Amino acid sequence: MSGGGPGTTGGTRGGGLLVAGTTSDAGKSVVTAGICRWLVRQGVKVAPFKGQNMSLNSFVTREGAEIGRAQAMQAQAARVEPTALMNPVLLKPGGDRSSQVVLMGKPVGEMSARGYHGGRQRDLLEPVLDCLQQLRDTHDAVICEGAGSPAEINLRRTDIVNMGVARAARLPVLVVGDIDRGGVFAQFFGTTALLAPEDQELVAGYLVNKFRGDVTLLEPGLDMLLGLTGRRTYGVLPYAHGLGIDEEDGLRLSLRGAVRESVSAPPHGEDLLRVAVCAVPLMSNFTDVDALAAEPGVLVRFVDRPEELADADLVVVPGTRGTVKALAWLRERGLAGALARRAAEGRPVLGICGGFQLLGERIEDEVESRAGLVDGLGLLPVRVRFAREKTLARPSGTALGEPVEGYEIHHGVAEVLGGEPFLDGCRVGAVWGTHWHGSLESDAFRRAFLRRVAEQSGRRFVPAPDTAFGTLREEQLDRLGDLIEEHADTGALWKLIENGPPAGLPFVPPGAP
Repeated sequence: MSGGGPGTTGGTRGGGLLVAGTTSDAGKSVVTAGICRWLVRQGVKVAPFKGQNMSLNSFVTREGAEIGRAQAMQAQAARVEPTALMNPVLLKPGGDRSSQVVLMGKPVGEMSARGYHGGRQRDLLEPVLDCLQQLRDTHDAVICEGAGSPAEINLRRTDIVNMGVARAARLPVLVVGDIDRGGVFAQFFGTTALLAPEDQELVAGYLVNKFRGDVTLLEPGLDMLLGLTGRRTYGVLPYAHGLGIDEEDGLRLSLRGAVRESVSAPPHGEDLLRVAVCAVPLMSNFTDVDALAAEPGVLVRFVDRPEELADADLVVVPGTRGTVKALAWLRERGLAGALARRAAEGRPVLGICGGFQLLGERIEDEVESRAGLVDGLGLLPVRVRFAREKTLARPSGTALGEPVEGYEIHHGVAEVLGGEPFLDGCRVGAVWGTHWHGSLESDAFRRAFLRRVAEQSGRRFVPAPDTAFGTLREEQLDRLGDLIEEHADTGALWKLIENGPPAGLPFVPPGAP
């Protein structure tokens, strides 16, 4: 389906495209990243953009702004430095009905869903559009990602991420559907038919994602869809295993028993190393364990039962937007007792950010949970006090004799009262704790840490000497670019980006107000 592209047409500054989806998890994030990687390989200066993101997986830019990890990943795909302009509004859920609102990389307060959609969101359209325009002024193309579905008619009036942005900026819209779930033709048709006429004018066509089988069997349906909607399909992307790209939102799916995809190489040493990640409530930045999953011979799974820790060589307690809530959950599930037994037996435990905080002696929280003084698990000599000001930083240093860098996103301020220094935290026996996200992506440090874990767990595991997480991530992003280049009509896609929505697209009734 490929043919032509920016390399042959010559780009003009300021083109754009909005990648929408029929549903959440349709593949908007990876398609956006794939288009960015395809374009930059053609010599196009491209940037990603998402006006509003709801995610507990976030990242800190070099200027100290917090944005969604998906946009940081897309920036890497585009080979540009991530900035707050790429994700001006980030919502970090703190429960079913409220979220922390992060504007231009800085938290501005907590807000209920009703309060946000009732008026606050609409006020943010102007700064969102200003960020988009700044990116379009300095790049040949900006590939925007939508959120959820553009046909959420109950939210259209205050929309600042889907058709609200597309209409205000006159962006063509490509709708992605996940055919692996079934019903993709109905999703494409229904999504279009539920949009107002002015919004439908911008919907250029469709992209099928995660197709398995012979594409010729799908083509009659694509022809009928064209006849019904007047809109073509720009590509059929095959199902691709093992991409391992940062997921946007851990709330949307249960991680119970999930296994992080990893390389298929056998262990470098004699033994495997088993890692169990406690699937705590409001889990944030669970992508921290991706670098472990990338190691040959390391098996990573998410667990929520104490018996599942029994055969684990390392237990990771990850970050969370609700430290006190996660602490109560660990106790209710019996996991707190299992962690205490591991510590007493000298079996490795690693706490990261919120997970580090709850391993300490006590937590004073008048900010996140407003629970006041709460006893921690007492496995590390640390006391935590929650500050209203959020720490956003990109630290670097040396640990275990190796260079390491990471990023910090937390309200909790830790007072370390003992133990052996470990990054910004400490280690006591086989229990390790730090606020640093992303530290395991530093290859030499990760290998040194895994060697310690293997020693403490009695495993004859040896880290592979040549695993480079950054290189693996680049290979994954190249695979996304390959999917676009090989399975999409890149010539037609570039015309959309360069010229905007096609003229004369028909109205599909009934439409919406």
